[in-house]
Amino acid sequence: MPEPLSPAVLVIGEALMDITVTVADTVETPGGGPANIALGLARRGVGAALLTRLGRDERGRTIARHLEASGVGILPESFHDGATSTARATLDERGAATYEFDIAWDVPRDVAVGEIPVIHTGSLGVFLEPGAEAVTAILDAHPDAIVTFDPNIRPGLVGDPDAARTRFEAIAGRAAVVKLSDEDAAYLFAIESVDAVIDTILALGPNLVAVTRGGDGATLSTREHRVEVTAPRVEVVDTIGAGDTFMASLLAESAIRSGVELDGDDLAAIGKRAVAAAAVTVSRTGADLPWAAELAD
Repeated sequence: MPEPLSPAVLVIGEALMDITVTVADTVETPGGGPANIALGLARRGVGAALLTRLGRDERGRTIARHLEASGVGILPESFHDGATSTARATLDERGAATYEFDIAWDVPRDVAVGEIPVIHTGSLGVFLEPGAEAVTAILDAHPDAIVTFDPNIRPGLVGDPDAARTRFEAIAGRAAVVKLSDEDAAYLFAIESVDAVIDTILALGPNLVAVTRGGDGATLSTREHRVEVTAPRVEVVDTIGAGDTFMASLLAESAIRSGVELDGDDLAAIGKRAVAAAAVTVSRTGADLPWAAELAD
């Protein structure tokens, strides 16, 4: 098991157990967007600490072992005496899924995270109370940190679009980097154009906005430069963890973590590496994010 590196990024958000029920069997796999991003960072050699919520139960221990095996450092404040959160997908004979969530989200507001230069947050962790308020308190306590944000919208859990957009704007307004999918954008904004969505988000304050479009690639934009990148063509096994891989790839870039100004060539190269990393993940089952050795520059 790799020793956790000195953390360059603190990731705050949910870790949970994904439970897939089919007519043949039931399979449980560790999941949660922020936990996947921490995993992806550690596998790329970037020190990642994770503040999450895990029960001291078998599922919590399984998730912790999964993350620690890749070098993620889980903050001790992440553990509690309740049950670990779950997301259950039941598939019928045709493969149609019905979902059931058992998720509780809270973290300590006064957790000691030290002088970590970058804080990433997103997904349910910034929308579900009481933990969402705690996330805000942690960001308030670290005004000099570079904040990155991926809303990773779950429509059935984040409230109506107006309430979700209000919360999104509050976090995006203090972030240096915002990444979202075209589906996130459609839920949050009554705007059809990706360019218009990007312009709206940039006006909130971020320096970089990236919108992913699945197999159609992504758009990355600063106020001065905007580029389109095309996704590699691969045989897709499933798309679980693709967006998390893209976000982890952005955070693996030292230029993004240091907050330097990016030109068009920088954006194109960063975007190309991010879609290539996501292509590795979608070519295999589950959120099995790539290791550094699997990615050619």
